[in-house]
Amino acid sequence: MRLINQTQSTILATNVSMANNPLKRIKGLLGKKNFLRGEALIIKPCNSVHTFFMHFSIDLLFVNKDYKIIKVLPAFAPNKISGIYWKSSLVIELPCGTINLTKTQNKDQLQLEK
Repeated sequence: MRLINQTQSTILATNVSMANNPLKRIKGLLGKKNFLRGEALIIKPCNSVHTFFMHFSIDLLFVNKDYKIIKVLPAFAPNKISGIYWKSSLVIELPCGTINLTKTQNKDQLQLEK
């Protein structure tokens, strides 16, 4: 699957994984040693995340049910807890730097292609 920022006409990821069941949602990126450019993890449903026990910073996109970004958190460091974004239906985790590289921002419209 590919993740596209339609507003900015950029590709955010070409290798998208889904964490849409309890076991996958709990595991998330835990245990990964690296997170490569072009990868993304979509956690659904989700309105808050933590990065305890992670080895690297990540970019976070909190997204509503229509795939519109409601909150952008670039370079979210290990061992932190995000705020709760009540209107968020899912969170997209991206390699650190993706948000700045693609100029992704609040209110951008995303599309997931299969």
